[in-house]
Amino acid sequence: MSIAVVTDSTAYLPPGYAERYAVRSVGLHVSVDGAGSVAESGFGPGELARAFDRKHRVTTSGATPAELARAYRAALDAGAEGVVSVHLSRRLSGTWDAARLAARDVDPQRVRVVDSRSTAMGLGFSVLAAAACGESGGDLSAVEGSAALAAERTTTLFSVQTLEYLRRGGRIGAATALLGTALAIKPLLHVHEGRIEALEKVRTTTRAMTRLLEVACRAAGSGPVAVAVHHLAAPQRAEQLAAKLRDQLPEAELVVSEVGAVIGAHIGPGAVGVVVLPGGWQNPR
Repeated sequence: MSIAVVTDSTAYLPPGYAERYAVRSVGLHVSVDGAGSVAESGFGPGELARAFDRKHRVTTSGATPAELARAYRAALDAGAEGVVSVHLSRRLSGTWDAARLAARDVDPQRVRVVDSRSTAMGLGFSVLAAAACGESGGDLSAVEGSAALAAERTTTLFSVQTLEYLRRGGRIGAATALLGTALAIKPLLHVHEGRIEALEKVRTTTRAMTRLLEVACRAAGSGPVAVAVHHLAAPQRAEQLAAKLRDQLPEAELVVSEVGAVIGAHIGPGAVGVVVLPGGWQNPR
């Protein structure tokens, strides 16, 4: 049985992985100053940085049911027995709801939708777990279960330079954002039950990076682990953090990447994050 895996553009899979596992991706959208939206693939971190520099307002929107339905039909028409569609947290985007509508329209028996309860490689690891299960011959329920298990076991942590971008996008409360700005706090955040929440309050970027390392290593435990280090316009800090993670987690499969414009618009320049999946995406534990 062949099970196709569909995701959205915020998975930010490492280069070559989508092609290796035939993962289909549906783009989320970016708009500048209320102008017509473009797919995330056509608006990268460089365009986002220029928009920020020019004080433009950048907003995002999810994939539509029609776009997702096209991806499901294409997969089924190509011979897939079923589709598992894995997406960023429904508490962060309407894409999961759109996927449910699309699945109902196409074939609710053959299209399953999974909420990763995260984004970036917090989503990406679930996608890869599903794809690996499908490649090894897993049926529709097994592939769906693999994605859900990886989502349950993944820890997503990040630090931002300011909470203002999260406040503008409605991803964190105005009172929390105001407090963080007033006290010059560089908060350590995590994705908990699909929501962005404060984990710790720290006052410097250096301390935030230290705590990211410590908390990520604790989440990783011992043995094999999949780790992703993300950043937006902070490559040096991301590489420094990755080097320390490699030293402390010798069995880690680790990737470093810059997030795209959809997530970047909400976390702002200078943000750095870590995603941890104990056991790795082929054997989450």
